Amino acid sequence: MQERSSGDDLANRLRRELDRYSPGGKLPSSRALVERFRVSPVTVSRALAQLAAEGLVVTRPGAGAFRAQPRGAITPTGDTSWQEVALSADASTELVPRTVDASGVLSSLAAPPPGVIEFNGGYLHPSLQPERAMGAALARAGRRPGAWSRPPMEGLTELREWFARGIGGATTAAEVLIAAGGQSALTTALRALAPPGAPVLVESPTYPGMLAIARAAGLRPVPVPVDADGVKPALLADAFKATGARVFVCQPLFQNPTGAVLAPERRAEVLRIAREAGAFVIEDDFVRRLVHEDAGPLPRPLAAEDPDGVVVHVGSLTKATSPSFRVSALAARGPVLERLRAIQVVDSFFVPRPLQEAALELVGSPAWPRHLRAVSAELKTRRDIMTAALRLNLPELALPHIPFGGYHLWLRLPDGTGGTSQAFGSGGESALVTAALRAGVAVTPGRPYFSAEPPAAHLRLSFAAVAGTEEITEGVRRLRAACAF
Repeated sequence: MQERSSGDDLANRLRRELDRYSPGGKLPSSRALVERFRVSPVTVSRALAQLAAEGLVVTRPGAGAFRAQPRGAITPTGDTSWQEVALSADASTELVPRTVDASGVLSSLAAPPPGVIEFNGGYLHPSLQPERAMGAALARAGRRPGAWSRPPMEGLTELREWFARGIGGATTAAEVLIAAGGQSALTTALRALAPPGAPVLVESPTYPGMLAIARAAGLRPVPVPVDADGVKPALLADAFKATGARVFVCQPLFQNPTGAVLAPERRAEVLRIAREAGAFVIEDDFVRRLVHEDAGPLPRPLAAEDPDGVVVHVGSLTKATSPSFRVSALAARGPVLERLRAIQVVDSFFVPRPLQEAALELVGSPAWPRHLRAVSAELKTRRDIMTAALRLNLPELALPHIPFGGYHLWLRLPDGTGGTSQAFGSGGESALVTAALRAGVAVTPGRPYFSAEPPAAHLRLSFAAVAGTEEITEGVRRLRAACAF
């Protein structure tokens, strides 16, 4: 509370001094403000964030803060009300009206305001990304003969072979397509396997981006609950019988958001149930390369244990590299492969060749295994520090499962949250998310991860998108303050 009050005071003082600077003029550095006003760096960050939110200053990472340009005269807007009719004209003829809701995706993509600790991020912090290795790989790729020519529609053969080796089993390069990131690959798979209006079985909870893809395609997500051992086979079989679905989307390894790993005894059972239902399993193996140092041997992808073409496998390099390094793979066996290929060609033609060449250079360099080892150790450290801080400062939040891979923790709020809990206020998780942002920490609400009514209120906290372990400790402290609103 003291820090927040100091931030308000400093913001008021800076607001009064803004006339000293011309529009676009640079304000003193954060270090200079700390020394001049004898406040902490956190107080300076809060004050600048408040002025930025008011549109008075503009902050540029690595450059500093600048007085904002004056707002010009408001340009009259046209009348776009006609679009409401045009966009809904076909809804009456659709079995399941398409809805495009990106809010669940944006919660992990949008950068928080300056000074706010990013517990909602879905990617590695720049300090954890292999920026040097990627830059060197891109430079080498650009010098390869034919690097800027058109690639094969399916992707470069060498890159397809690399992904096939990672999947294992009998998978060959001929069964792999290169796609532009996991989200694009999932979109292609769902469009190929389910017609508009069809049900699609999904884990509950599950990745909001996949739910958004399904709904935008006019599909009907049907939840199948998961526990610490992954999806429950008996409920999966019941869901197939009740709905007639022909697709099940799952994350068998370090499931998002629970972190669960599909138990050995359930793996064959899931494949058997899907095979008997005449259905496909879309395996989203999104985070295999973000295993923690203490995880032990990982189970193989489901695709490696599937000779019958039940599994359509999605794997990606993005999570272990950078959000802009969008290279992934779709692997499938049988006639469905041609349908996947056709849809991908129609949608995007191909993944740019320089990016594919850079991926080959990166994964073939000595820097790649070093990067994976370093990230593995750092993620374990961050997970342990966040877990310890939560248990010390927020023991009311249940942490049913501590994952050995991935980049986040899944927390259940007290059962009284939303009406009777004194500690967590009366507004439920949405009010807590808002209060946390006011306290200087961005967190992800649990509601977007459920395709139907959630059983309880949850939060997802990422430990990969922050600058370091000190931010984790400070972020949990701020969350503790927010829980007392």
